[in-house]
Amino acid sequence: MRASDAVGEYGERLAARHLEGLGFTILDRRWRCARGEIDVVAVDGGCLVVCEVKTRRSVAAGLPVEAITATKLGRLRLLTGLWLQAQETAWADVRIDVVTVLLPRRGPSHVEHLRGVG
Repeated sequence: MRASDAVGEYGERLAARHLEGLGFTILDRRWRCARGEIDVVAVDGGCLVVCEVKTRRSVAAGLPVEAITATKLGRLRLLTGLWLQAQETAWADVRIDVVTVLLPRRGPSHVEHLRGVG
């Protein structure tokens, strides 16, 4: 496993724990299909939430949220539709959130949750 893969996987675990701490129920992690991957699928009350997780070790290349482009949001919308098609449950309310994780060399990790970005 590459170091960047390990960092991303660790960030996804932190993000899932953060969401669970807010009362979300995690339905799926690292869901994959031929078109891409969804990092976390969760339920917040009666709302299905698809979460993109961006993890960085530093801000030298920019803040993690800066990696969420219009193209990335479009792909997440497509993947959300594909995930929904593969399910037996229908959801009336669906949103896309972003969870960013910053892992500094020293000190605690910083997790930020942005709701309804796409």
